[in-house]
Amino acid sequence: MFGRSKMDPLARKVALEIGATRVAMGVGIFFATRPALQRLGLGRPGPPGEALGKLGGGRDIAIGVLTLAARDDRQALRTAILISSACDAADAVALGLSARHPETRKAGIGGVLSGGIAAAAGFWAWRRLGS
Repeated sequence: MFGRSKMDPLARKVALEIGATRVAMGVGIFFATRPALQRLGLGRPGPPGEALGKLGGGRDIAIGVLTLAARDDRQALRTAILISSACDAADAVALGLSARHPETRKAGIGGVLSGGIAAAAGFWAWRRLGS
């Protein structure tokens, strides 16, 4: 089968680590929204902020589970890590924009660094899984 051809083991490992981390962070944000958002430097969210946090947590759980489920199919894993990396890049940009406000500057800088690194690692794995 085309999608089940031999995978680069390091790229697979990186993709699965990103998927597992995404699930763990998503679960934390979804089920412990206020403390998680505070730890990320976003202050004390009100109900709208909590709702948005839960949306993001749910998204991370879904993308992480999709990535882990694709672990034995090179093409499916490649697609999942591309989606994951695009979300990480979008998160880095969104949080970078929030860094211009003093109350979200710390979270913004942290988000640019963590999202940017995760996106770069994911895009690296995506490229390696294609060869």
